[in-house]
Amino acid sequence: MPHPDISPPGLLIAAPSSGSGKTTITLALLRRFQMLGRSVASIKVGPDYIDPAFHAAASGRVCTNLDSWAMRDSTLLRLVEHAGYDADFVLGEGVMGLFDGAPDGRGSTADLARLTGWPVVLVVDARGMAASAAAIVHGFASLDLRLSLAGVIFNRVGSDRHAEALQQACEPLGIAVLGMVRYADQLALPSRHLGLVQAGEHHELETFLDRAAEVIAGRIDCDRLAALAGIKAQELGGGLVQNLSRAPAPGLPPLGQRIAVARDTAFAFSYPFLLEAWRAAGAEVSVFSPLADESPDETANAIYLPGGYPELYAAKLAGNLSFLEGLKQAAKRTVTIYGECGGYMVLGEGLTDADGGRHAMAGLLPLETSFAPDLPGRRKRRLTLGYREATLLETTPLGAAGKTLRGHEFHYASEVPQQTTCTQNRSREANRLVGLTDARGGDLGPAGLCVGTVMGSFLHVIDTVG
Repeated sequence: MPHPDISPPGLLIAAPSSGSGKTTITLALLRRFQMLGRSVASIKVGPDYIDPAFHAAASGRVCTNLDSWAMRDSTLLRLVEHAGYDADFVLGEGVMGLFDGAPDGRGSTADLARLTGWPVVLVVDARGMAASAAAIVHGFASLDLRLSLAGVIFNRVGSDRHAEALQQACEPLGIAVLGMVRYADQLALPSRHLGLVQAGEHHELETFLDRAAEVIAGRIDCDRLAALAGIKAQELGGGLVQNLSRAPAPGLPPLGQRIAVARDTAFAFSYPFLLEAWRAAGAEVSVFSPLADESPDETANAIYLPGGYPELYAAKLAGNLSFLEGLKQAAKRTVTIYGECGGYMVLGEGLTDADGGRHAMAGLLPLETSFAPDLPGRRKRRLTLGYREATLLETTPLGAAGKTLRGHEFHYASEVPQQTTCTQNRSREANRLVGLTDARGGDLGPAGLCVGTVMGSFLHVIDTVG
């Protein structure tokens, strides 16, 4: 393992804004390094389930999320160390623009770069500009001198003449131009309302990754980029080392001794580090597929339904009686059942899809959720997005009442006002599970539901606090 006072060699791929092409560039680089026989690990900055699955496909290694807002310092350090274990270096993909994160700057790619000492390579979409691109690069290099902006990759370059103009404009800055990637339709990835279509649904993903690696092979100086990543990393800043403690494992404590986890394209949003932490704590983790109408392991004393896209498969899930009956029987046995976002919706009475069709769900929580437009005749749905701090209002396997968790919300579903008891779990009335505040400390009120041993909310929990 790397020495705890030094971050492993690494490099962060960032951009001025979302949509600049950093995901595609990162995937192409990961696959290219794999082709070259380099052992390169990857990380994704911030709360994201979709991009890490693409990283894993490109590199052949599990991708780790790093989040300096939602994670304790000790959690972040452990994951930084783990990410670099048995790898030549770490290649990280940033989130949004380089400096975008919580209002205080935590959680941004720049914040992680400061904490780890990893240099930054900026991916700039060069469409519609030439010499003006140098002003963007200069601005990002000079805004925070604690960062090391090691180079720039220009994306969507139109021609050789365009590339020459970009190169000449950047020469006075003394910042390395590491690549000129031409605009190429074959490097486009399909997307939907929560981001890219999941890696597991991309049936020609291997072909895409190989093609992307070939496209950038002659366009990006991979040897120079690897050399930048191999520069001796700085000591971790921000008090990470000084504050390192023998804290509990990252994320939530194990929900039980034997935990059944839903996993398929409808329930894909679980963090690998969380499941590994449960295993490291001695829990047995099994998986089952609700889409294949599988029931959770009957010997499990806890069930975890992570988020995903149940709204795309609502009709199928409603007809998967073995899955739904398995949940109901587990609730009768007082098995802990915890649902996040999509998993929370499936624990409710019904889910209304974007076309207005209602589908019956497990009925274990008095909850109706809807993807239908808020107003008649309006197709746009309301987006709920942002960091959240959650205080438990009930003592549950998630922690004692009063314990604080940190996580993230990202969904288009709305809760429909509903009764306080549910059809399948009548023994107790529902209580709210957590009280929420946003990253500014603004009170968002109570959220989630808890009925006996069944609980959930729209929150994706990342870590505990303290």
